[in-house]
Amino acid sequence: MNVLIDVVLLGVGATIFMDLYALIIKKVWNIPSLDYRIVGRWIGHFKDGTFSHPNIIQTTPIQGERALGWMAHYCIGIAFAYVLLLIWGKDWLMQPTALPAIFIGLATTLAPWFMMQPAFGFGIAASKLPNPSIARLRSLQAHLIYGIGLYLAGLLISILFK
Repeated sequence: MNVLIDVVLLGVGATIFMDLYALIIKKVWNIPSLDYRIVGRWIGHFKDGTFSHPNIIQTTPIQGERALGWMAHYCIGIAFAYVLLLIWGKDWLMQPTALPAIFIGLATTLAPWFMMQPAFGFGIAASKLPNPSIARLRSLQAHLIYGIGLYLAGLLISILFK
């Protein structure tokens, strides 16, 4: 049970850090982040057996898609935190180091590039978007920030609870 609490704290902490970064770049440079309603819309259509769309933006909205998308965002952040502890072990939380956290953060970029973006109709690694290089860079940035968030959340957990 203690591992579950650690994973939830780690994943939520890292995801909050990622969201704060997104908020800052939106306020300072007017650079938008992913609208999690899209994620909720995608997941909401799973019940119909639809897992990919020609263009998720033009797909029929579903009731509660924003809340569903945000819940999924945090659950995914927790799941990737679990991967960190699966690979480096629970002892990583005793003395967190940056490299494993950043590695996991950057590796998580594979999920949007090869699963979500193609399923949204955006192509592999956003290849069908007007500026795929910018979209790829933003994905890498966001996931690097998530990795830094994993490290910082791990440090906080090690200081407060260990």
